[in-house]
Amino acid sequence: MHFNHQFISSLRQTEVSSINSKIKTLVQQGKHSQALELYSKTPRSPLTTTITKFTFPSLLKACASLSNLHNGRTIHASIVTMGLHSDPFIATSLISMYMKCGLLRSALQVFDKMSESGESGDSAPPDITVWNSVIDGYFKYGHFDEGLAQFCRMQGLGIRPDGYSLSILLGICDQLSWYMALTGRQIHGYIIRNMFEGDPYLETALIGMYSSCSRPEEAWSLFGKLENRSNIVAWNVMIKGFVENGMWEKSLELYSLAKNESCKLVSASFTGTFTACSHGGVLDFGRQVHCDAIKVNFQDDPYVSSAILTMYAKSGSVEDAKKVFYQVSGKEVELWNAMVSAYIGNGHAYDALRLYNWMKEGEIPVDSFTISSLLSGCGVVGLYNFGRTVHAEIIKRSMQSNVAIQSSLLTMYCKCRSTEYADSVFRTMKERDVVAWGAMISGFCQNSRFKDALDLFRAMETEGVKADSDVMASVINAGLGLENAELGRLIHGFTIKRGLEKDVFVACSLIDMYSKFGFAESAEMVFSYMPNKNLVAWNSMISCYSRNGLPELSINLLPQILKHGFYPDSVSITTVLVTVSSVAALLKGKAVHAYQMRLQIPLDLQVENALIDMYVKCGCMKYAELIFEDMARRNIVTWNSIIAGYGSHGNYEEAVRLFEEMKKLETSPDDVTFLALITSCSHSGMVEEGLKLFRSMRIEYGIEPRMEHYASVVDLLGRAGRLDDAYRFIQDDMAIEADRSVWLCLLFACRAHRNTELGELAADNLLKMEPARGSNYVPLMNLYGEVEMWDRAANLRATMKERGLKKSPGCSWIEVKNRVDVFFSGDSSSPRRIDIYETLSSLKSNMEGKVCSYEEIELC
Repeated sequence: MHFNHQFISSLRQTEVSSINSKIKTLVQQGKHSQALELYSKTPRSPLTTTITKFTFPSLLKACASLSNLHNGRTIHASIVTMGLHSDPFIATSLISMYMKCGLLRSALQVFDKMSESGESGDSAPPDITVWNSVIDGYFKYGHFDEGLAQFCRMQGLGIRPDGYSLSILLGICDQLSWYMALTGRQIHGYIIRNMFEGDPYLETALIGMYSSCSRPEEAWSLFGKLENRSNIVAWNVMIKGFVENGMWEKSLELYSLAKNESCKLVSASFTGTFTACSHGGVLDFGRQVHCDAIKVNFQDDPYVSSAILTMYAKSGSVEDAKKVFYQVSGKEVELWNAMVSAYIGNGHAYDALRLYNWMKEGEIPVDSFTISSLLSGCGVVGLYNFGRTVHAEIIKRSMQSNVAIQSSLLTMYCKCRSTEYADSVFRTMKERDVVAWGAMISGFCQNSRFKDALDLFRAMETEGVKADSDVMASVINAGLGLENAELGRLIHGFTIKRGLEKDVFVACSLIDMYSKFGFAESAEMVFSYMPNKNLVAWNSMISCYSRNGLPELSINLLPQILKHGFYPDSVSITTVLVTVSSVAALLKGKAVHAYQMRLQIPLDLQVENALIDMYVKCGCMKYAELIFEDMARRNIVTWNSIIAGYGSHGNYEEAVRLFEEMKKLETSPDDVTFLALITSCSHSGMVEEGLKLFRSMRIEYGIEPRMEHYASVVDLLGRAGRLDDAYRFIQDDMAIEADRSVWLCLLFACRAHRNTELGELAADNLLKMEPARGSNYVPLMNLYGEVEMWDRAANLRATMKERGLKKSPGCSWIEVKNRVDVFFSGDSSSPRRIDIYETLSSLKSNMEGKVCSYEEIELC
């Protein structure tokens, strides 16, 4: 009997060991469902212990991966029953499981009980591993202040942070730019002082931190100092960092360098490089990297295959994306999600819905990302009915309580201009995090319900939810939408009170707000106080100066970007070119063009269109033509710019030829196209052709004329001397009431053709609209001067004087030696006024001193 008992005990130990080993192996292989199923079938009783304490971390990891809270709680109960809840490895796994299942409170309860046991001496206090889990959890859920407080508390208890603790802190710097400014460098210094240098994990975290905080040059400097150049993780972080900072070309160069140095490329190497290809739209390079991935057998890796598919999708090559999708044998849910996003991003919404149905039929587990992708696509494309269908599916699958999905629903309904449904979803939410509040506030702003957005913001504050940078940016936008500058300043004050004014996203929104209110100095102040300016901030400031009539400052800011460690992008170049166009400064425009070529800033469609517009407005059609001819792709803006250019330069035939070519290439004209063509006819005296175009835009293309079109037709008829026809057109053919621009066109035409009667009629309508505008009196006064009606001109001038009205001074400018000087009529405030008057006096003396007869002019 004794022998049998020992034999049975031995068998039982073997069986227990086998079960524990199988569970751990299944979890290591990623077969989390099978591991939990095996655990559930294992007999358990208070007297027998089948699962050992070394297996519980594996089981909790499986629960965390599947977000399986039910099994997680059951396992937790077993741990408590067995008295293992104070074991540091198990406690860390419990905290991690609850964090990943979205239950921060439960995770903290585990931590607090462990701390209490440690303080009473019943068990060991939490070690650094447990503290790291708690601090990381706080940060993941956006509770940065509480996380930092726990970090300080840990140090106060004498527990020294390790490399992982420091990497956790470095990881939040990208979310709190102010934190990076205050502490990021201090952490770097702490690492150096405490001999952590050379730790590859920390070196990589530092590179990632500087990249995430818009400091790619410092990240690159650190990367260059790495002793171990074979650390592929550092290469991958640097590739990703360049992409995040808009420097995708550098990412591709780094990938090529990694290959040349024979670094062992891994999944992240390819995903980062494919992302760079997506950003740059460099499909050919992407195909080469795709070949590299196949050579090293990474084409079936779930992350790599998803990245390849996304690259093709973002380049508009849906067919290539489909090939990648169908060639992968064991498709993970991430690949299905990527294909759904690919269809939606390229306007194939119904294909996305069909794929979603296949997922259901094939029992592919649909996750929150699948649903969020579908809803996001619905919002972007405006597929309201499709979105409603997805909403119904969410309810059927009992997923409506997922906060991420609810936030996606809010965004979708708001983008589809159905704020009532969005509001309905929002009010049914039991738990509203800052993302949900932000989605609703942003949705109200997108639909011009600015007052509702501010009311909701007040409600959020009342409920104790702290606004983040996204919410504050929307609130600033609401103040701008209400056109209330005083309210905007109050919101600015609130951001200062909350310590968010130095956040890059908030600061850029403030710069944009002050710019649009016309307060360039206030925008400049916000910009100067930013501790970490990113490229968006520089671009915002360039745009601000341009919008507020400060072209010199706008243009001079471009080279400053490079001095501060950034590379100008297409937005920087486009904004400066728009500024150059406004003052027709050709030399500066050429300099900016050369700057773009020297820095190899990609010539996207936006930049090419801006270059054409700049050269057209500077009177240099030759360069505009060259750019137009070299363009691989053209959109309607391109065609409109070049057609308007030829029209304004009096080349009607070329403008019409391009219009016909555009139609052959199946690019549909818009209202701007017809405005450019009618204006071209006006400049070339082609009256009948202009009228024909005006009629065709409505009849053939269904485009309703705007006020600008009506004004152009009046100008067309007026220039040709058909003043009566122009007046009849205003009276009989206009579908809307004529505004100032229309009557001014008629009045200028009357002055040119000396028609006093019709001119007075036009002026009468003009003055009825805006009697307090001094410039409205000037064309009529000039008309009286042309026909020598001096008494009427004098009476009109006296009327202006009585009413205190003044004409806006005329303005002109000249570009000499890379400098633009602006002059106003009657203004002597120019810094070069002494030189100007001396030159004028000299010219006058020369003209008086030497008088030539008509016959002698050629000899003089």
